[in-house]
Amino acid sequence: MITETIEQQLEKENISLNDFRELVIRLLNYSVLCRQENQTEQQLYDRYLRIEALVNEYLALMGVQVLHDTRFEYIRLYPPSSQVPGMEEADLLAFSGSLRSRLSQQEVALILVLRLQYDKALREAKVDDEGFVTESFESISIAMKNIIGRSLPEKAAERRQLFSRCRKLRLIDYHHEDDVLKSESWLKIHPMIVGFVNDEAIQALESPADDIKTDDKNISTQSEPTTMPATPALDETK
Repeated sequence: MITETIEQQLEKENISLNDFRELVIRLLNYSVLCRQENQTEQQLYDRYLRIEALVNEYLALMGVQVLHDTRFEYIRLYPPSSQVPGMEEADLLAFSGSLRSRLSQQEVALILVLRLQYDKALREAKVDDEGFVTESFESISIAMKNIIGRSLPEKAAERRQLFSRCRKLRLIDYHHEDDVLKSESWLKIHPMIVGFVNDEAIQALESPADDIKTDDKNISTQSEPTTMPATPALDETK
């Protein structure tokens, strides 16, 4: 019954059921779709635009929420009971799968710094036409120490893994894997960082030192049970 209804709606847009499945599976596996990422995601994003209401209704049956940013052309899924957008969940319900994946304290710290650096560039009008902010790895390292009181991993493999995770979340982009080891290399912060980190976390970090210490504990060390929303099933080949 449901399949027949879906096929009837797809027929209006001349989209096959297999194409619908491909789009939904990609969204559920990765939890994010960014039109600027590559040709595959461009095609899937354009397909989503044609059947947006149908996809959203289908995902809503599972309690999955969809955030669609039309300006920067990206889609992010949030698991059931998540605040959209934001880091904190409205209610902690058991949900295993690709939509909810725990982040380490180091990953949370880096993401918070990325958001702060993005906001700073936004105030200084240093955002490009596509909404990206360019920062050096050196400036990110300095900001980590000054704001969070943490250093980036010294071991090359750990540093690559840390930045690779943020890259797979579509929060940043850089050219080569070894760029993360070079202070003079540059990365681009995606505008979706604003929707990934809520304002309360930023306000906590911008509070006086004593408050930062307290809130840093509440934010950065709640990896159990607190999770970041909509983290994708990471494909190491991408």
